[in-house]
Amino acid sequence: MTAKEFERRFDEGEDITPYIDKATIRRPGLEARRVNVDFPEWVISTLDAQSKRIGVSRQSLIKLWISERIQQEEQSRATLAAARS
Repeated sequence: MTAKEFERRFDEGEDITPYIDKATIRRPGLEARRVNVDFPEWVISTLDAQSKRIGVSRQSLIKLWISERIQQEEQSRATLAAARS
C-alpha cells in the first residue's frame, strides 16, 4: 500500500491498524537513551520517599520532574522573547 493510499484510508476513518507493523513503530525524538547520573544519598532517599508517596518508580519520577522543568524553562524563554519584541 502506498503512503497516499494509507493516508486516504486514515482520513476517511477506516481502521488502519491491520496495516501497521507494531514491531517497527518508532517515535521520532522520543526514543529512549540511557544517561547515568550520580546523586548524593540524601537525593536518592528523597526521590524514593516521593516516588513511594505518589506510587511511581524512582525513574518515572525523575523523568517527570525533569520534563516539567524543561517545559518551565521553555515557557520562560518564550515569555522573555515575546517581551523583548
